[in-house]
Amino acid sequence: MKLAAATVGLKSDDRRTRDLVARSILENGPSSVATLAARLGLTPAGIRRHLDLLVADGVLEARRPHAAVVRGRGRPSKVFLMSDQGREKFEHSYDDLAVSALKFMSAELGEHLVQSFANSRAEEIERKAEPLLAKSGKKSQALAQFLTEQGYAASIESRPMGEELCQHHCPIAHVATQFPQLCEAETEALSRLLGTHVQRLATIAHGDGVCTTFIPTPQTRNTKGKVRA
Repeated sequence: MKLAAATVGLKSDDRRTRDLVARSILENGPSSVATLAARLGLTPAGIRRHLDLLVADGVLEARRPHAAVVRGRGRPSKVFLMSDQGREKFEHSYDDLAVSALKFMSAELGEHLVQSFANSRAEEIERKAEPLLAKSGKKSQALAQFLTEQGYAASIESRPMGEELCQHHCPIAHVATQFPQLCEAETEALSRLLGTHVQRLATIAHGDGVCTTFIPTPQTRNTKGKVRA
């Protein structure tokens, strides 16, 4: 990875730590200084120094957290997330040829063929994931493991009334920005794999730090036939 001007003078140990900080954000999503310090066993002051360099290089962006996740009084701490440039530096750059090919396909042959391509890609994901999910008693965890192996750095987070599937990286984010059919078809494939309706809450392609999909808790019926969660 070519170093930008802000990091040319760094020692090798500092460069390794800098990459650890960046990779932690790539794999775990937007993080505060305190969270990174606890996760990596470093001091907040040391973390801030590396974060400043990463922001200066354009690898990270600093934002205020969304109001929905801020609790308590006081000014919320900034969170740091991976920029598009940062994702490219971690060898997950988008494929310009794919973008050009899809644009040509849409303009010359019709947008319906782009949708057909998106469906075909989603079906391929589904075909590859099905054997792994079939052998697991916890489909959502198995799906997160599969997606991680495919380069999505996925995890499962418990939430009231269900779970969230968090994809901290998207190998096709740039392409999906211009062709949202890819995200839509992928979401439908996730729904079929899990056997339940899912709801996409956020996507990296739309500028969010993480692709987030809500998976509701399966409903069951009690002995009187009433539906309960």
